[in-house]
Amino acid sequence: MAAGAAVPGLFFAFAAMVLLIFASVSAPTWERISFLDVPQGGSVTHFGVFGYTGSDTHVGWYFPGTLGDSRINDHLFHNLTISLILIPIAAGVSGFAVLFGLCGASYHRVGTVLMTLLSALAFLVTLVAWVLEMVLFGIARDHIRDRGIEATWGNANWLVLGALVSLFLGFFASLCGVFGRYGRRRAAY
Repeated sequence: MAAGAAVPGLFFAFAAMVLLIFASVSAPTWERISFLDVPQGGSVTHFGVFGYTGSDTHVGWYFPGTLGDSRINDHLFHNLTISLILIPIAAGVSGFAVLFGLCGASYHRVGTVLMTLLSALAFLVTLVAWVLEMVLFGIARDHIRDRGIEATWGNANWLVLGALVSLFLGFFASLCGVFGRYGRRRAAY
């Protein structure tokens, strides 16, 4: 029997998963989504989870030589770029929350309980990822602006923030959904 109580949490978990997938395929894979945009020489360099415009796709990268120097190309910033892998991990955990939410919405309360737990885990991973990426790209943005280059925030920052809010709402909606009706109504005879 379908349980309508699990549907709002399922909706928010699905929305967060989609937003995190979009943020995960940011530059260099999809140039229209980026965390930091830096104009230079008539073109714009977009920075994403797995690199930047013109770079190979890989986990952990250094800023290009024209924009980076010893301050933002040290081991600390390289490790912060490695931590961006938390965004696709959060997308995966959100995807598992959606799968268990489908089980909870269509059949059993256990699916909704597992969706609640996975939504909480995805929320925590997304929170850590969002804080780390805001620190990384905020410091890089300020450093690049100090050199006279007009670096601006990209749209992926706000996609991750939207996913964070969606997971927060999804956690509480699925928590309330755990206590919803899952059995059949009994006829009053």
